[in-house]
Amino acid sequence: MTMREGSVSYLLTDGFHRMAYAEWGPQDAPPVICVHGLTRQGRDFDRLAAALATDFRVICPDLPGRGHSGWLSDPQLYQVPAYITALSHLLATLDRPVHWVGTSLGGVCGMVLAAQQDQPIRRMVLNDIGPHIPKAALARIREYMREPPVFEDLAAVEALLRVIHAPFGIPDDAAWREFATHSVRALPDGKLTLHYDPAIAHIIRAQEPEDVNLLPFWSKITIPMLVLRGETSDLLLAETFAEMQRSGAEGVTVADAGHAPALMDEHTIATIAAFLRKTPPS
Repeated sequence: MTMREGSVSYLLTDGFHRMAYAEWGPQDAPPVICVHGLTRQGRDFDRLAAALATDFRVICPDLPGRGHSGWLSDPQLYQVPAYITALSHLLATLDRPVHWVGTSLGGVCGMVLAAQQDQPIRRMVLNDIGPHIPKAALARIREYMREPPVFEDLAAVEALLRVIHAPFGIPDDAAWREFATHSVRALPDGKLTLHYDPAIAHIIRAQEPEDVNLLPFWSKITIPMLVLRGETSDLLLAETFAEMQRSGAEGVTVADAGHAPALMDEHTIATIAAFLRKTPPS
């Protein structure tokens, strides 16, 4: 299945910006939006997108400041409201019902959107995220958010990512190389660095971690949901996961993963595909 690239324009207080995305599948097929986590980008979903593309148009945006999307001139805008604005423009461009797959930050955005009146999301997969986010997990993430280093080659990138993102449970060496390849941008001198705006790290490190309560959004969501939890996750706690299931969500534990499962193994991909195929957006 051939990947295509596109972008959508959106307006923030500092002007217009463009959010890039990769997409797979027929353009007239029901859409699935896949949104990545804090320091990641849309190509994280390549394997999932390829599996879904027989039935869906799978669209994987790079959130502002990541991947191929434009950087924001005001670093203070690297917050959830700006991401919601960009994603809302994408939804408005599609102008039809969608399914949603959100990893961590992408799941936060999904919850906020799904709680709104007349929202277009019909089914949602939340990957290792829930209505309670403990400050201890945010403090851990804050510690590895630093100025993106410079690398001599892709092997050095992969070596660092294998340490930082060990909890992702990436299944094999080929997947790690794929993960690393999409994690970098080239510098003018030919060296490599990570793909996100350094200002994102500065903003995260300037914030003192606090518990996050998304229950006001969670309590308004009425669509079918599948919640994935890495079995050793420190961000989606076991008690929060259990409460989400008591609220009516389906729950699946992903073995050999913490925060957040990479969604690259065949079993997890099949689980997501089966859930989304139950009810096509209409």
